Amino acid sequence: MRTATLVIDMQLDFFAHQRLAQRRSALAGNINALTADMRAAGGTVIWVRQEFAPDLRDAPLEVKDRGIRVTVAGTPGVALLPELETRPSDRQLVKKRYSAFFGTDLDQVLTRLDCRRLIIAGINTHACIRTTVVDAYQRDYPVILARDCIDSHDAEHHELSWRYMDGKLGRGMSNADIRALLLHESP
Repeated sequence: MRTATLVIDMQLDFFAHQRLAQRRSALAGNINALTADMRAAGGTVIWVRQEFAPDLRDAPLEVKDRGIRVTVAGTPGVALLPELETRPSDRQLVKKRYSAFFGTDLDQVLTRLDCRRLIIAGINTHACIRTTVVDAYQRDYPVILARDCIDSHDAEHHELSWRYMDGKLGRGMSNADIRALLLHESP
């Protein structure tokens, strides 16, 4: 089954939060392992980044109203974590809202790739992960939630969102289980 992995918001600015800073090394390592398995199986890796104009004109209301200067174009914090192993064959997608589908060309990209299933990884569980998963579900994509590769700066909302999504909007799987599934499906 043609599969794409969406890796969401693994950007420097978000890892200023203490909880994510503590989990950074393990999370990045798990994502590197997942994306390597995805490429080996012939799937597509899409790195999704949030990025706003310096004057925040394209940012959501809360960001504009509160003057939150996070993931601003041209700043160091907008970059992906340097320890992530991206490849030239990977795709990049910039989003302006929580969902990777909202206001982007992700639908068209997935159609061109003839994608039939999504693996979701990244941060933050209760915001960008959850809304992307909801939007994928509404588009009838089977969703795999990469258990070892999803986290949040907010532990309570991470757990609540995980319980909501797993088994309803998608299926939580470990990297080992995902690897076994991809190997089983490989020609």
